[in-house]
Amino acid sequence: MPDAGSLLRSPLRRIVIGALMVGILGGSLYWFTQNPTVGAEIQYDPPFDPSNFVPQVTNKYFTLEPGTKFTYVKHTNKGIERSEVAVLRETKQIMGVTTVVVSDRVWLNDKLKEDTRDWYAQDRDGNVWYFGEAVGNYKDGKLVNYAGAWEAGVDGAKPGIVMPAIPKVGLTYQQEHAKGKAEDMGTIIALDKQVKVPYRTFDDCVQIRDWSRLEKTANEYKYYCPGIDFVVLEESAWPLVSRLWEGKTELTSVSRE
Repeated sequence: MPDAGSLLRSPLRRIVIGALMVGILGGSLYWFTQNPTVGAEIQYDPPFDPSNFVPQVTNKYFTLEPGTKFTYVKHTNKGIERSEVAVLRETKQIMGVTTVVVSDRVWLNDKLKEDTRDWYAQDRDGNVWYFGEAVGNYKDGKLVNYAGAWEAGVDGAKPGIVMPAIPKVGLTYQQEHAKGKAEDMGTIIALDKQVKVPYRTFDDCVQIRDWSRLEKTANEYKYYCPGIDFVVLEESAWPLVSRLWEGKTELTSVSRE
């Protein structure tokens, strides 16, 4: 049997490492060519009118019905993440708009990791806007900071679009705009996708790639489906990352009060 040293020097190992490097470098090249605005200054001035918003969020792919709770599970190299997204029976006034408050809590191995309040509203055309988030980050169940928190109208932050009224393949849009804090983007990748998760199988889903102008490694696919009217699956857009370090965030249950 060959010793460990000879295995480390084996041609097979060099081939495997070479293949991995090609994949990583190729992926990096793809990333920057597909995201030409990463790190660049852009002008963002959405056509915002507070009188153009409606009380409910009813977009086909992103409906917020108070009393609804979505539960997700994700397997990572650090353990099991469980997320609960609950549409609360509360509202918050931001920039003259009544937004719907959504609670998003994440546990890692049953210890609280993140506790967030997100604020959404829909305009008369059916676009769902994102007005910011109050974030509490935890380590071993203890609050450590509020990194990532922002609110539209504060310190120059502006609301973004989280779901267009009519998704079209190739459309890229700003989801958040808080300079230096939150600058997430979305790109419509595909329509009419079928998605299977533990909860059930969905048809006619839209696939969106979420990426960030601040976090260059942020790159994931999210699938939103009618019939549940919300996100049902999140997965890394880097297949190697998804296989080796963390799995998919999958919808496991839905409850309505």
